[in-house]
Amino acid sequence: MKFLVIGTMPTEAGNRLVRQGKLASNIQAILESIKPEAVYFAERNGKRTVFMIVEMTDASQIPSIAEPMFLGFDGEVEFHPVMLPSDLAKAGPGIEAAAKKFGS
Repeated sequence: MKFLVIGTMPTEAGNRLVRQGKLASNIQAILESIKPEAVYFAERNGKRTVFMIVEMTDASQIPSIAEPMFLGFDGEVEFHPVMLPSDLAKAGPGIEAAAKKFGS
């Protein structure tokens, strides 16, 4: 299953890494560990943030994804299951059944 993983870096931790000249190497090491399918960097709520698409087959994989960000930059991490268009198409019958049962 694909997950959108959002890692947010506290400003103080990010600034410390920048001053030490370690921000880029720290991020590179984390990405090599996690091996995401796609990675995007942006600001979120005023903090340095990474957005990654990660394939997970088991919940036991969560620590191997979260811990590098927790330990590498005191990060906060969120996991959100996501669907491809083909996944949404397969969900159609379930959506229709819910609409019939619970729709107004």
